[in-house]
Amino acid sequence: MQKNINHMVNYLKELVSIPSPSGDTEEIIRFCENLLKMHQRVEMTTTNKGALLATIRGNNDKKQRVLTAHLDTLGAMVKEIKSDGKIRLSMIGGFKWNSVEGEYCTIHTMEDENYTGTILMHQASVHVYQGVGKEKRNDQNIEIRLDEQVDSKEEVETLGINVGDFVSFDPRYQYTDSGYIKSRHLDDKASAAILLHMIEEISENELEIPYTTHFFFSNNEEIGYGANASIPHQTVEYIAVDMGAIGDGQTSTEHDVSICAKDSSGPYHLGLKNQLVRLANSNNIAYQVDIYPYYGSDASAAIRAGFDIKHGLVGPGIDASHSFERTHTDSLWNTYQLLMAYIQAPMIK
Repeated sequence: MQKNINHMVNYLKELVSIPSPSGDTEEIIRFCENLLKMHQRVEMTTTNKGALLATIRGNNDKKQRVLTAHLDTLGAMVKEIKSDGKIRLSMIGGFKWNSVEGEYCTIHTMEDENYTGTILMHQASVHVYQGVGKEKRNDQNIEIRLDEQVDSKEEVETLGINVGDFVSFDPRYQYTDSGYIKSRHLDDKASAAILLHMIEEISENELEIPYTTHFFFSNNEEIGYGANASIPHQTVEYIAVDMGAIGDGQTSTEHDVSICAKDSSGPYHLGLKNQLVRLANSNNIAYQVDIYPYYGSDASAAIRAGFDIKHGLVGPGIDASHSFERTHTDSLWNTYQLLMAYIQAPMIK
């Protein structure tokens, strides 16, 4: 167990250290591709949209499964360079400005230069702006203070920074002695780390699986269409592996695998949800069944795109989603166990 956890934690630490806001994911896709090249059983293709599809052949190639996790994260783009050298932003993904206020960030230019800064309110100083606590956190007031000696738009542009450059948020990764992992971008790099370890275990242990299984590392989920195309036509069952949402009225915790019954797109496939629950019960895996009220997944995006599949959603419980996220190794382990049991089980009828 500890070996498995160590592998997943190590993968997660590496993944969150690679900036990958939606639209700028080539580096992290190449990282995963290079990792998976070490396993001879794995067939790989890259989609036109830049996602990575890793395939392990099973005993039955006519009926297939897909497990997907996304590697893209929340982020931003340079929207405007102000006359005083500060930078206004345009959001990438569904976060709130207050969740990134005070965060360190990096601007990635077209010439592959990186410049650091801090995301702040324009009215940041309480010694100057008396009503700063009452000001709205929005795209007019939130801006980047660059760590460069710049006082004008022209000086910023001289650095090579332009409108449309990507901005990534520092992850601030920490792994505590008590087993908690604190970091931005656990959504959904925690799930991607689990899938990477699953592929590693299947390949190294020469594990036979009943159905050909595709591991789809998508790269546009945070903007709504990560893995809704390039799904192999033999796919019958499709599981999105994404974070379990924690909060008031939720059953999910940082220590369980969360099985989603319904999100804002509607119910997930009843038979597939019930099979996941039965597998968890029969293997003594700690789980919770939940409804995520403001949530959509790559599985629901695939259904909307018209794919004739049975779709499900599971994942590790993540506290403070799209904010200062945290999970526990218990949740990684339970999610891993459930998915390993699932890919070795018969398909539902």
